[in-house]
Amino acid sequence: MINKQNIRIFYIFLSLGLRSFGGPVAHMGYFHKEFVQARKWLDEKEFADITAMCQFLPGPASSQTGFSIGLRKGGMPGAFAAWLGFTLPSVVVMVLAAYGLSSFSFLRDSFIIPGLLMLTVAVVAQAVWSMGSRLCTDNPLRILAATSAFAVLVTGHPLIQVLVILCAGGAGYLIYNEPTRMKQNSIIPYGRSATLLGIFFTLLVALPAAAALSGNESLRLFEIFYRAGAIVFGGGHVVLPLLQAETAGGLFLGDDTFLSGYGIAQLVPGPLFTFSAFVGTTAGGFITGLVCLLGIFMSTFLLVPAVLPIWDHLSAKNWASASLKGVNAGVVGILLAALYNPVWVKGVHSSYDFAVCMGAFAMLKFAKAPIWATALFCIAMAYFRQA
Repeated sequence: MINKQNIRIFYIFLSLGLRSFGGPVAHMGYFHKEFVQARKWLDEKEFADITAMCQFLPGPASSQTGFSIGLRKGGMPGAFAAWLGFTLPSVVVMVLAAYGLSSFSFLRDSFIIPGLLMLTVAVVAQAVWSMGSRLCTDNPLRILAATSAFAVLVTGHPLIQVLVILCAGGAGYLIYNEPTRMKQNSIIPYGRSATLLGIFFTLLVALPAAAALSGNESLRLFEIFYRAGAIVFGGGHVVLPLLQAETAGGLFLGDDTFLSGYGIAQLVPGPLFTFSAFVGTTAGGFITGLVCLLGIFMSTFLLVPAVLPIWDHLSAKNWASASLKGVNAGVVGILLAALYNPVWVKGVHSSYDFAVCMGAFAMLKFAKAPIWATALFCIAMAYFRQA
């Protein structure tokens, strides 16, 4: 149902989709600033709980987080409004790139992307600071967050984030004997959760057989991208080898075209999984591009509304509330690790960059400057460095 609230959700997420550079962890920082600090749609604990759930699920964590926020605010229509708004800008760019408008290489040498990456460092740093100060309120939680960051940085394996969340939850359960109850209502009945989970697993099993029997190219691509979104942890960079093996090398497009499209995807804001639209459009035109896009995000549409009410229900239990204290500390640790790699690694290359990031952080944290003003500051400083 389209109403004013869902239209508002769409435009808010469209704004985020136009300016959220830096990958999924950076997106979490932008979501935190927008929905926890600015709009007060969520408190720190609610945001951390959603983030933990989406880190635990396979698929695109930042898109799942946005979908969850839209679901809480406007039900399923609000969830799809959030997804559409956040995804649309990068989809448009990737479809245009597939049709030959791929001369985006000039951005690589411009001052705009470095400026936005420095802004991203400040945004993520502010999110880690805010979440850490409110969720890691004692030494055991601070140690748990630091240990989680250590584990993620040392191993670097995509599945380590899931293991960190599980271990942090277990530690929280063992440490905290008198947790605070959390009162949250399920958004979707449990019967529907079971149905959605059933559809998720049925598609995972049935689609490969259906694609092989039919010989239909669009169905085959849908199956490839659905499987990629349904079984891969760690985001777009992790899904790259799977997609390259299944679609490139002359199967649907050449390796050079595949890698060129992936390079363009690094330059645009919004979710990296919109690279699927480039592959599909290159392989079979606009409709095939939409098929691939829906395929890779289908697990999000099924898993988030299926798992969120279960997650809410468990969070109201005493033992689960204790575990979630640990889980939330683990999430802070994961974000702290990601602040260094990839956000810091990509955005800070000199003492000048570090100074700009510090200035942007101070603007956001202490001067309460709007994000657009901080972005202009970072871009201007990047221009003066290049000039």
